[in-house]
Amino acid sequence: MTTECVYHIYEDSPIGPLLLVQGEDGLRGLHMTPHEGRSGIEAGWRREDAALADVCAQLDAYFAGELQDFELPLAPQGTDFQHLVWRGLREIPYGETCSYGELAERIGAPGAARAVGLANGSNPIAVIIPCHRVIGADGSLTGYGGGLDRKRTLLALEGALAAQSLEALF
Repeated sequence: MTTECVYHIYEDSPIGPLLLVQGEDGLRGLHMTPHEGRSGIEAGWRREDAALADVCAQLDAYFAGELQDFELPLAPQGTDFQHLVWRGLREIPYGETCSYGELAERIGAPGAARAVGLANGSNPIAVIIPCHRVIGADGSLTGYGGGLDRKRTLLALEGALAAQSLEALF
């Protein structure tokens, strides 16, 4: 029986250190540190900068405002419903937001806003699978495992915070 190699590195970013985790099938994790509900490095993981160089380059471009869509192999681990929600998150355009209820509608699960919220909160690849783009039905910034300050920073970087604030006025 062969054991799969899992690589990790910590990458500095404007929202603090990020723990990146790469398996043979793609990126498995992007965790903010500290992050509510996420553990650190697991036994058997190897530090390998080269294995995550493309991820780091794309993140640097994103944080510099030069990249809107990530092109990386992703391999998040979760249930079928979580994968459905995470695919829906990737379809929210850069610079836009939607509510949990709207996302539930978009993925064909009307009335499942709470379940969508739970799956959103379980997203193991933050930023790249943009769970920060989901807001409350009233336009408020709601829970984010990395903290609301980070969510605010990401939305401001994408220009969504200003647009979302303007919409709330009308």
